[in-house]
Amino acid sequence: MVKLLAGILFVLHFPSVLAQKFVETRGQQFFLHEKPLYYVGTNYWYGPTLGLEKNNKKGIDRLRAELDFLKANGVTNLRVLAGAEGEGLVAGTDRVKPPLQKKKSVFDKKYLQGMDVLLTEMGKRNMKAVIFLSNNWEWSGGFLQYLEWNGMIPDSIFRNKMNWDETRDLVSKFYSCDDCKRNYLEQVSFVINRVNSVTGLKYIDDPAIMAWELANEPRPMRPSAIEQYKQWIEATARFIKSKDKQHLVTIGTEGYIGTENKEVYEAIHALPEIDYLTIHIWPKNWEWFKGKNIAAGMDSVLDKTMNYIGVHAAIAQKLKKPLVIEEFGLPRDEHSFSKQSTTESRDKYYNNIIVLLKQSRKNQFCIGGVNFWSYGGNITPAHERWQAGDEYIGDPPMEEQGLNAVFDTDVSTWKVIHSFSQE
Repeated sequence: MVKLLAGILFVLHFPSVLAQKFVETRGQQFFLHEKPLYYVGTNYWYGPTLGLEKNNKKGIDRLRAELDFLKANGVTNLRVLAGAEGEGLVAGTDRVKPPLQKKKSVFDKKYLQGMDVLLTEMGKRNMKAVIFLSNNWEWSGGFLQYLEWNGMIPDSIFRNKMNWDETRDLVSKFYSCDDCKRNYLEQVSFVINRVNSVTGLKYIDDPAIMAWELANEPRPMRPSAIEQYKQWIEATARFIKSKDKQHLVTIGTEGYIGTENKEVYEAIHALPEIDYLTIHIWPKNWEWFKGKNIAAGMDSVLDKTMNYIGVHAAIAQKLKKPLVIEEFGLPRDEHSFSKQSTTESRDKYYNNIIVLLKQSRKNQFCIGGVNFWSYGGNITPAHERWQAGDEYIGDPPMEEQGLNAVFDTDVSTWKVIHSFSQE
């Protein structure tokens, strides 16, 4: 009875939410309300955690203020984390907390109340969510946690930082671990079968959700895992589509840098269950510039970025599906973590990508959206590295706080971001 009344009240007070339609793909374009959809979004993985915060100032008040700020600046799409797996350190680093899945197959029903609040507030503002359902990387538990739960890696891995080769060797085992994949699907089912405790609306019927994403940056990690990786993508996408026929499904890949080669990238996105392509672009991580003088390397960074986008746009055109540049970021000038530092190189970088989106909209091209990494709100980092009790700002716990986050006070960056919707 309580849920029924909640649903009735929601319909009465927020009819605009229910009047929305689901985002669809038609050829190489997104459509909404029978019109082509091109959007600017951001990565807001911590959004659901704000709905759990007992301190209203740090929780619901902050959430509402940030959503209002984003909407006012033309940001209408948020990429968020479904929830973390496990507790404690991973590779010697704090992970996101609290967890959705505390122990193997033990889910915290209260955790998704935060997602309920986020989706409700987004619905009021006609914003759309892309929800990624796990993680290739350790900062939210992810695939490493499933491997540990199922005895595929030792506990000691969680106490010590791994090198790159160790990470590749271990994470690649996920795709051959049947118990790990079954455990992952339990979490997928738990999330997509959710009924919103605020609105009474099933997640599968909620138009505030644009898409389900298999994971954040899933990689085969080793060439030997490619075939099992491809099989996992196909099986998982089919599983989600069998449960939810209204929302889009995508993989969450970085592009061919994350899939070993272009052929694998094209093959997994050619699957009929995959509705659109994604790429991520990380000039710093990929060593497209050297040292702290970002400005000196910007010409090379921009050339490599445009080439990388062009390669994947050609694949999207060939497959007749949209492409989203769903992660891209650049540190502040001179690699500073201070909110008071300038962002000239970042602004130039963002502008080049926003201009591509403008051109795509004008020419009805395949680049349908961009999500910058990441939004930091009006918070000032308390420490260079995240510590228990600090507020989340977009830079994950294992990274320097302020490294890639865009704060409300970054006026010049917001001018670039807002330029898309102002047209």
